Amino acid sequence: MQGISSGFWRNRRVFVTGHTGFKGSWLSSWLLDLGANLRGYALPPATEGLPAGTASLFDELDLASRMDHICGDTRDEAALRAAIEAFRPEVVLHLAAQPIVRKSYTDPVGTYSTNVMGTVHVLNICRDLPGLRSIVVVSSDKCYENREQVWGYRETDQMGGHDPYSSSKGCTELVTEAFRSSYFPPDRHSSHGVSLASARAGNVIGGGDWSVDRLIPDAVRALREGRKLDIRCPQATRPWQHVLEPLSGYLLLAETGATDPGKAAQGWNFGPDAGSTRTVAETVDALAEELGHELSWRTQSCPGGLHEAGLLALDCTKARHLLGWRPKLAWREMIGMTAAWYKSPDLQARNALVHSQISSYTARAAE
Repeated sequence: MQGISSGFWRNRRVFVTGHTGFKGSWLSSWLLDLGANLRGYALPPATEGLPAGTASLFDELDLASRMDHICGDTRDEAALRAAIEAFRPEVVLHLAAQPIVRKSYTDPVGTYSTNVMGTVHVLNICRDLPGLRSIVVVSSDKCYENREQVWGYRETDQMGGHDPYSSSKGCTELVTEAFRSSYFPPDRHSSHGVSLASARAGNVIGGGDWSVDRLIPDAVRALREGRKLDIRCPQATRPWQHVLEPLSGYLLLAETGATDPGKAAQGWNFGPDAGSTRTVAETVDALAEELGHELSWRTQSCPGGLHEAGLLALDCTKARHLLGWRPKLAWREMIGMTAAWYKSPDLQARNALVHSQISSYTARAAE
């Protein structure tokens, strides 16, 4: 696998939206370790779901004091424009989103306005940025029209989505493709100088995630509270991956966009090997074993109208062959890495673990 180049990222001006979220916090920490000049723009860290006495991963890592941190909403185009234009980024990584499927049912307008119009605002501002070289829009594996097929979805498969969240991610991909064709066409790169790519990842896990209605944080909360975990679809399969796996894809894609734009300016899947596409029940049981606790769970029926995909997997052949990217972590290893964070005894140990996991993964990615 092509490694993440600290030489490329050192002192590089990088603008990240959604840096206060779970994935955004890991990405920001990684970029800072690589020596990037980093500005983030996002809503304040979420507090819903945090256990008493617990801070968000963003706050635990003290990222606000380690980077240029701006609180803002991507739906506010004027504020977003001011933040981006003043920074003059060379790379833009757009992660800001409403990321919870269940919430999209209760707030479809907020989901579409954030995930779709937020992306429109970012890309519209990027049309006029001198010195910009690479944009990566982060989407989701749920952007595809789910046909409950047993093989992985490819980048050429139809966009869609049964629920508002999935549909909004399909729309995000369509918006990105329209801006690429209209303003950043690869065949006219010499005139605009920008590579615009999108990245679709699987079900991401890792230490520091306290989001409500996500399997791992829900399981950890149930263990801490000594209660049964409610699972809607225990036999549903998901492409589980540790957070560092897709982030390595985003970084590699952004770097490739700046150095080989003709190759990067497309949509890309960054998912796990087939062996990591496991059922929800298997994942919960493995997590409990790694944590050293018994965890009882029960099947909870979906509330009326909610849809749950039964089969979901990604085909990452293109990223393997054209980018040289491939996942490095086995399924049980990523479960163990995730459990290690939640088992860590204190803040210092958790933060040290984040940095050590990033460092170890960076070395493995170069192998």
